Amino acid sequence: MPGELHVIVYPPSPTDGSRQVRVNGELLTAHSLRDLAAFLRYAGLEGIDEVDVANSRVIEWHGGGPEAWSPPT
Repeated sequence: MPGELHVIVYPPSPTDGSRQVRVNGELLTAHSLRDLAAFLRYAGLEGIDEVDVANSRVIEWHGGGPEAWSPPT
């Protein structure tokens, strides 16, 4: 259920901009909003897409929001 889902997106990697993502305790690596949407669908949020991810209230963003997928400058 969406209320039970806990998602943390960590700051972009200094090498390639990928982001570590913790979904209900499992640590994954995303390279884009598309990857993050796929992880959330796998976690049970059927039909979620990149726009939904960018606007989701279940995601805790660290080091930049949904637009930050580049290495820090």
